[in-house]
Amino acid sequence: MSGERIALIVDDEPPIRRLLRLTLEPQGYRVFEADNGQLGLQEAAARRPDVIVLDLGLPDMDGIAALKRLREWSQAPVLVLTVRDREADKVAALDAGADDYLTKPFSAAELLARMRAVQRRAPEAHEEPVFVSGGLTVDQAARTVTVNKQEVHLTATEYGLLHELVRHAGKVVTHKQLLRAVWGPNAEEQSQYLRVYITHLRKKLETKTSGKLIQTEPGIGYRLLVVD
Repeated sequence: MSGERIALIVDDEPPIRRLLRLTLEPQGYRVFEADNGQLGLQEAAARRPDVIVLDLGLPDMDGIAALKRLREWSQAPVLVLTVRDREADKVAALDAGADDYLTKPFSAAELLARMRAVQRRAPEAHEEPVFVSGGLTVDQAARTVTVNKQEVHLTATEYGLLHELVRHAGKVVTHKQLLRAVWGPNAEEQSQYLRVYITHLRKKLETKTSGKLIQTEPGIGYRLLVVD
């Protein structure tokens, strides 16, 4: 392996973290650790790791939940390392965005081989966890939204809608795409939901100083504007 790569270990067992550090550092990895899911998400945003080794049995949240939160803004390769060996657990982790799944106990050789494999398949660029447009700032790792440095409280649905617009910032997102992403595949014709929640978002996000942020594309969808 050429050059230093960053690995983040998210596991609440100190002996496992120590073993992984002893395994990874001689291979050229710079290793960071987190002993719970929330800290793991914070470290992922701060460190921008090349690979994440994630346990599912975390003390503050299930590893699947942490993985889903991570995938809202990052495509960093994730290798799940856990004692859970049921097929249902493996399927749930892979469906939530894991790149591979390895059960404990494990061999160092297999761990390193799987880490190399998930990194080969990974995209080169990682998404930015913080989106900024004019006075709007969306911290996707912390799930916080501010307008002109003042925190704005959004409902889960409002945040889900904004998150989908942020994912495609500057591009038109169709009515059906937004409805499917936020309300599910059975809601594609329920355009009244969209009008109501876009109105809510505009009231909360658009001020005299921030200006217009959400542009309507008549008959097509909406666009989140990207402004300096």
